[in-house]
Amino acid sequence: MVYELIDSAAAKGLFGDWKETLIDSCMQQVMGKLYVVDREHPKSVMAWVGAFAFYAGEPCRELVKSKPGGFIIMVPQNDEWANMIEACFPESAKQVTRYAMKKNAIFDKEHLMKLMKELPEEYRLRFIDGELYDQCKENKWSEDFVSAFESKEAYLTYGLGIVVLKNDDIVAGASSYTSYREGIEIQVDTREDERRKHLATICCAALILACLRRGLYPSWDAQNLWSVHLAEKLGYEFSHPYMAYEVNDTDIKKKA
Repeated sequence: MVYELIDSAAAKGLFGDWKETLIDSCMQQVMGKLYVVDREHPKSVMAWVGAFAFYAGEPCRELVKSKPGGFIIMVPQNDEWANMIEACFPESAKQVTRYAMKKNAIFDKEHLMKLMKELPEEYRLRFIDGELYDQCKENKWSEDFVSAFESKEAYLTYGLGIVVLKNDDIVAGASSYTSYREGIEIQVDTREDERRKHLATICCAALILACLRRGLYPSWDAQNLWSVHLAEKLGYEFSHPYMAYEVNDTDIKKKA
């Protein structure tokens, strides 16, 4: 049986030196949850937050099979966990490559301010408040700016985001996909009809500066090479590629 782990300290050694802010969110109990099959002496753990699940310790089939419903991105600690994911979800596990950026970027504030000034006159920047939180949730493309948080109150307490408005409508944004004590993990997107106008770059520059003013680190993890390029433009340095699995409920439905 799988249990939620309340005492996160019991799982600390299982993650080793894995530098991942989404794991930090769970371990620090800011957001997300930890799951184990042995609450007293866990040898395996799943850290789940938003659409991500991270697996560490001894490979455990029961933990992998108990994935949250719907689409999820599974990140294995090693090849043994990867093999377990492939064995549990032979039809639906799609192996993908993601790109980690270094967590010690030193940002050029003048460069970021210059990028912000490129915002065209018909647009304006605004921090995400309660009203804009609701608007983010109304549209599929923008919901991940806030969706990993349990509630509006949780986002307004722990989250931080900036959007570009055009006629009071959100057309681009950069926000905390997740938060941890020392910073946030950035989520960025632009409405399809407003792309190629550098709005994503402008939002990210504004959000990074907002984080620095608050003493927060704006962590970046890239889904693709375009995201790597944008991150480097903002001052990040590439660290390494890593393997993950995009998994849906195909296998579960076939066995139902």
